[in-house]
Amino acid sequence: MRVSRLEFWKVDNLSGGIVLASEASFRACLTSLQSLDCGSMALEIQYLKSAVLPKDFPKADRPEVALAGRSNSGKSSFLNAISKKPVAHISQEPGKTRLLNFYDVGKSYRLVDMPGYGFAKRSIDEMESWTRMIESYLEERPNLAGLVLLIDIKREWTRDEYLLAEYLRDNDIPFCLVLTKADKLKPKEIKTAVENMQQEARLMDVFPVSNVRRLGTEDVEDFLFKNWVQPHKSK
Repeated sequence: MRVSRLEFWKVDNLSGGIVLASEASFRACLTSLQSLDCGSMALEIQYLKSAVLPKDFPKADRPEVALAGRSNSGKSSFLNAISKKPVAHISQEPGKTRLLNFYDVGKSYRLVDMPGYGFAKRSIDEMESWTRMIESYLEERPNLAGLVLLIDIKREWTRDEYLLAEYLRDNDIPFCLVLTKADKLKPKEIKTAVENMQQEARLMDVFPVSNVRRLGTEDVEDFLFKNWVQPHKSK
């Protein structure tokens, strides 16, 4: 099934082959989450600007990593967890992000926070506008290095996530999964959640994190930098 449009942004579980991380790598990740005194290394992140149209995007002078997820997936909390100081406003009402928000990560790369999907309190016209904006960015941005899909660890893989994953594959956009709010589960439950997501997404790069305790976030940043940012800069 080729996904040519991100229709779900307007708004089944489909599984394929299974690729699981090695037991050793998972244990290392789980050990990081269980170590309450091993907070991650905070990054120098600074808000740059918000935009809708490509003509208003920042100059494509460094790799960019997009952040996607449901409106209550914890995208803003994740941004704040990896930053030395709060940079993203956390609203009490999901779905407040309506623009593409650009954040510089030092001088190395940029994070782009996209509007959350799956939130019903939006007009059809507004949702259609979001779809055009997001598709335009994902398909035409020359310095896009990859996308982080954030999912609440207690949620299941749905048709929305499936469509986004297939859309990214069809457009040759690398992506990984970040399972937020992992501090709410026991270690055995985290392991099960990670394995289930790896199976449903047909993807090995799945990272459980706790935004509250800032655990697991450093593993994500290391992955982004080594696998997406550095290779993209060397092109």
